[in-house]
Amino acid sequence: MTSQNRIQSIDIMRGLTLLLMLFVNDLNMKVAPHWLGHMEANFDGMGLADWVFPGFLFIVGMSIPFALSKRFSKGEKTVDISKHILSRWVSLIVIGVLMLNTGRVNPELTGLSKDLWALLMYIAVFIFWNDYRDPKERIYNIAGYKLAALAIFIFLVFRFRSGELENSGSLITGWWGILGLIGWGYLAGAFTYMLCRDSIWKTSIATGFFLLLNILSGLKLLNFLAPVQPFIGVLTGGNVPFIVLTGMIAGLILRKFPLTEYKKVIPIFLILGILCIISGFILRQWFIISKIKATPSWGMICNGISFLLFALIYFIVDVKGRKAWATIIKPAGEHSLTTYLAPDILYHLIWMTNLPILIYKQSSSPWIVVGGSIIWALAMAGLTALLVRINIKLKL
Repeated sequence: MTSQNRIQSIDIMRGLTLLLMLFVNDLNMKVAPHWLGHMEANFDGMGLADWVFPGFLFIVGMSIPFALSKRFSKGEKTVDISKHILSRWVSLIVIGVLMLNTGRVNPELTGLSKDLWALLMYIAVFIFWNDYRDPKERIYNIAGYKLAALAIFIFLVFRFRSGELENSGSLITGWWGILGLIGWGYLAGAFTYMLCRDSIWKTSIATGFFLLLNILSGLKLLNFLAPVQPFIGVLTGGNVPFIVLTGMIAGLILRKFPLTEYKKVIPIFLILGILCIISGFILRQWFIISKIKATPSWGMICNGISFLLFALIYFIVDVKGRKAWATIIKPAGEHSLTTYLAPDILYHLIWMTNLPILIYKQSSSPWIVVGGSIIWALAMAGLTALLVRINIKLKL
């Protein structure tokens, strides 16, 4: 195996972060242990949930060099790859903003319940972005599906009303939602790779630039950018791109060294992980560790955890070849968007019909609440595998 081949531990760690994301999102935090959830904005510290999202961003960055270098090796032109990057970015932004607004639906003004509006939106997402078989042979059928999904989107957007006076009750971009943030991070990482290619040093300089932006933003020294913050605030804030590009450095290291040289890779990852954590605690002198505030100390510590965790998974899976334990995780990693969105369809169906499926959430026992959410997350991984078998899988 060479560094050009697919690194299985990347898929497995991506799947692991997704399962943890589904797990913490499902938890009833009124009963579950406090350390499993998100810490409040002004709390100096972090729980398990505060690592999950940056852990996924780290993996997004790791994947970029492998994905884009493959396109370059096939002879794709720079302009075509740029179009692909922009298409994925726009798709993530659109889905992220739609998801962000599901909780703002005013049923009386919209004429649809929150659950029905969201359900129709998610169904349209799966119809529009599904990875259909034989697209060239079924071009007209697939075009019809996409037009139908587009019609649903238009209907939902024009029917949407929140009842809020400050924005005329329309859709807002807000903080872009989870997928929107991933989209901005992917945009920064992908175009950085286009400029720097496989240069670790050039990528490190770009990473340092976004870290600097994150620090300056945290010190309130970028307030003069306030007019553009609603549009490119994720980039000027620096935190999300900084985490993605740190993951990209990890990916470049994996590309540089073949698996036979794992004795070089693992120590590098361990050293980088420890240095990131130490740097995070040094930055803590000026910035609290806060996910909500996207502080550089939090980002640096999360990067350190990601380096260390990946080194462990890489050693177990790719070096030792022990991957049977991750059978249920791998489909979630290979089809991450499907894994992330499919459970929301079930949630809204359950809430609409009042089916007694999520009864574990009503328990006063932390063991039952946590155990139920673990089973839910694993079941959603199984759902992804089932959907893929029947050719329902999202691809941007």
